Amino acid sequence: MHSAICLWPLINLEYPMQIPGNKLIIYQLLPRLFGNTKTVNKNYGLVEENEVGKLNDITDKALQEIKNMGFTHVWYTGVIEHATMTDHSADGIPVDDPDVVKGIAGSPYAIKDYYDIAPDLAVDVKNRISEFKKLIKRTHDNGLKVIMDFVPNHVARVYRSDARPKGVRDIGEDDDHTKAFDPKNDFYYIPGRPFVVPPGYNAGGDGFNSALKDGKFDENPAKATGNDVFSATPAINDWFETAKLNYGVDYSTGQKHFDPIPPLWQKLYDILTYWVNMGIDAFRCDMVEQVPFEFWGWLVPKLKAGKPGLLFIGEAYDVHKYNDYILNGKFDFLYDKTGLYDCIRNLIVDPNNHSTWEINRVWNYDCCGIDTHMLRFMENHDEQRISSEFFAGNPWLAVPGMIVSATLSTGPVMVYFGQEVGEPALGSEGFSGDDGRTTIFDYWGVPEHQKWMNGGKFDGGGLSDDQKKLRDFYMRLLQAAGTNEAFVSGHFYELLLANQHRGGFDERIYCYLRYTDKQHVLVIANFDRKERQLNVQLPQDLIQQLGLRGQLQLTDLLSGKQYAVTDILAGLDITMAPAGGVLLSFS
Repeated sequence: MHSAICLWPLINLEYPMQIPGNKLIIYQLLPRLFGNTKTVNKNYGLVEENEVGKLNDITDKALQEIKNMGFTHVWYTGVIEHATMTDHSADGIPVDDPDVVKGIAGSPYAIKDYYDIAPDLAVDVKNRISEFKKLIKRTHDNGLKVIMDFVPNHVARVYRSDARPKGVRDIGEDDDHTKAFDPKNDFYYIPGRPFVVPPGYNAGGDGFNSALKDGKFDENPAKATGNDVFSATPAINDWFETAKLNYGVDYSTGQKHFDPIPPLWQKLYDILTYWVNMGIDAFRCDMVEQVPFEFWGWLVPKLKAGKPGLLFIGEAYDVHKYNDYILNGKFDFLYDKTGLYDCIRNLIVDPNNHSTWEINRVWNYDCCGIDTHMLRFMENHDEQRISSEFFAGNPWLAVPGMIVSATLSTGPVMVYFGQEVGEPALGSEGFSGDDGRTTIFDYWGVPEHQKWMNGGKFDGGGLSDDQKKLRDFYMRLLQAAGTNEAFVSGHFYELLLANQHRGGFDERIYCYLRYTDKQHVLVIANFDRKERQLNVQLPQDLIQQLGLRGQLQLTDLLSGKQYAVTDILAGLDITMAPAGGVLLSFS
């Protein structure tokens, strides 16, 4: 790995990709939490106690500020109707059994009706679809595009669509419950066995009371559970609140039954068509590797034929399956969690025992040839907050990792709301406990984010000076990543080999050049927690290729600070701040 050197264009025509000049900068937010100004934050608090954000809280002002940060897309997480312990029966919505719901608010990934919007998010529940349509329009009017969740692998055990169009057959409506597997069934069954709620599950905690909370759920025969548990008795740590969908794979034999097309495929195509017609620009698809890539290869082109430019982003974790889901499944982008995220996290948490050559391994091996398709991030709803005691404990320690995540390739970068102001996710919020994550299961206010929100003014009025500086760093980084053509459509040249034996360099420094004919940016990231004195050398072949000679003036896109090189052949002398980084632009 140490001998590898890579000089390659990040626009690779062998693979489908975004149009050059259109790097996605994604802002992920949960409307349930984003607009909530209440600060009570009671553990397992009811909606009347902790309150809930609404779609209408995502105002023009909020969207303008998101746009000004450099974002191009907003991922509205958890807007589809999902199972909940909150009673919405007054609005004609059946009450869900809490014994198969996680958290008072419920998991956004236990979908109750693919055709509907979560009633919690609406000011006027009966007009919740209209309120979502207005949010889509508001987002577009502010120059941003809309990403929506698609949860294809599983649904809530209480799934029943009452919002589906007339004449549409519901999921599972025509199933033969006597068969464990049938390619015409939408679910998998355990014939002759009723579903058993995991022993010890205390729905909603000790303080939650409901006539339905009895440790039982009427499902006979039991359906298989979402995380591939083909048993009537899933464990408490399984996704027991969900039922796995059947795409025509007989997991008992491994055989695939895709001819004729299973009924579920068409049903899900119709569902996504419904949302595309409403104005959705992209889908973030949950746990795509648990769904056969053949389905995606059938679905994605059909939908894109009707809406050119529609994008598909897949949550993926198995590097050995990346090519299948990009080349055969036709995904535009996949998560790079087990690659870049994991190695950067290791470098931040324990820099003395990890190496920046691990970053080389990601693009040079794990993602070789498909790096433009990898979505990079340092936070999302599944991961621990950078500022939490479980991760870095200090948002500034993530600066070098965030720089690399945003600028390593032309692929997308994503920021999770609150990340830009150092939200630490303190305390136990309910079902998920005190784990360094912002809950997706319960009603909650996000304290540091609320300081930026400032009662709905979205002006950062409650932020400290340090938080304002942190947010400014993110803004400068994301604006540069999304507008400088070196990052948007440029080439990549790693500079580890050229510098590994030079003074000041070791395996906690990572540097590379991103460049086009017109724009050149030297990226240097210091993962060490100590100041470093470096002399950065460009290799002779690169100097010749770029036509560089003599003196050079460089400007840091993050700070505005200027650097002078007397002779490019002698390299750049630079002092790197602890856990710091620079984007040095020159022509």
